[in-house]
Amino acid sequence: MLSGECSSTSRLLDPLCGRRRLVVSAMTLPCTFYCSLWFLLLLGAGSLLLLVHLQDLSDTLQQQQNPGAVLVVAPGWPVQKEQSSDSAALVGFDLGGVFPGALRFEMSSAPILPSPGPGQPLAFQRSAHKASSTSENQQAKSPRPTPCDVHSVEDRQLQGMAQTQASRRRLLREVCAKYQPGATERPVSRRQVSRVYVEDRSSLLYCEVPKAGCSNWKRVLMVLGGSANSTRSIAHDDAHYANQLRRLDGYDQEGVAERLCSHTKLLFVREPFERLVSAFRDKFESPNSYYHPVFGRPIISRYRANASRYALRTGAGVTFREFVQYLLDVRRPVGMDIHWEPVSQLCSPCLLRYDFIGRFESLKEEANFLLRSIGAPSNLTFPDFKDRNPKAERTSSTIAQRYFQQLNSTERQRAYDFYYMDYLMFNYPKPYKDLY
Repeated sequence: MLSGECSSTSRLLDPLCGRRRLVVSAMTLPCTFYCSLWFLLLLGAGSLLLLVHLQDLSDTLQQQQNPGAVLVVAPGWPVQKEQSSDSAALVGFDLGGVFPGALRFEMSSAPILPSPGPGQPLAFQRSAHKASSTSENQQAKSPRPTPCDVHSVEDRQLQGMAQTQASRRRLLREVCAKYQPGATERPVSRRQVSRVYVEDRSSLLYCEVPKAGCSNWKRVLMVLGGSANSTRSIAHDDAHYANQLRRLDGYDQEGVAERLCSHTKLLFVREPFERLVSAFRDKFESPNSYYHPVFGRPIISRYRANASRYALRTGAGVTFREFVQYLLDVRRPVGMDIHWEPVSQLCSPCLLRYDFIGRFESLKEEANFLLRSIGAPSNLTFPDFKDRNPKAERTSSTIAQRYFQQLNSTERQRAYDFYYMDYLMFNYPKPYKDLY
């Protein structure tokens, strides 16, 4: 029985004895193992601190080697603008002051950052995650990530166009105040709005100035009004004679007054001498079943000595000098025509006070600016195709000068006097230095 008790007791004590043996063996491990472990831990911590220091040093050296580089802090994601009192304010130019119902464009007033030099990329300043042992001075050197507001090219263009419009309207008011004082207080007659087309859906009033993009403007108005889906699908004769557009003189007095107050009044002009030459080339140098017999025959009969029977019968072959003689004659054998009538008379700018004054010389750019401003469909842009005499070169200043060389200095001066108010109102320079 004692042997059984001893055996059971030995079984209980064996695990305890095994644990004591493990502890004793662990205590007898060599000291070099612990030394190696502590050495590895210290080496890892030192390497981490050295890496952080070298990273800051590389950023500093890069900035010193590239003094012209722009340092932009890459903000975290998502980006949120800080609403602080010293943040860059938004400078807005309200196109409602340009014309009724216009959109308001806003631009940031933050300065424009300089561009890097050729082959020099933008330098991004990295904010390293530093260990807790980094000093407070090193943390202070790291700039805080903030969004960088930059003027876009579109913003600058919008601001420039708005300023241009304000300048053109101001000049027109000054000229009108000097030469036609009190014009805005006079009643508006039907004749004075007979060339103004109405598009009520977009609240537009457009005064037609022939040879200054009027055909394409009528196409745009038809698309805005819903009578056509595309400007490309509208033929030249349909744009002018399909009766899809209503003119302002077709309304009663109350309707005229209401639209003059509520709608955007639009006018596009062109350098007067170029417009005159363009009209002459279109109506007299190309076959025309209306202008040759109606204008050509009386012009040839009045201003050409020894005219042939063919010329007198057809009215074909009018020269530019004969055409100018007719234009300047106070006793014209045939009346005025809208294609060469001065804009100052055709559209009554002193009376109607146009909200937008565009120029043919930058027609597409300014027309698209207006369309975007009134909220036109994004797929509607101003067309630039030429469907009448498409093979003929567009009349330029060089071509216009070639035609005016056929006149003597007195005739050029008288032609300039004829369009003097157009030159003055719309700030076109004198086409010749000897003009006064």
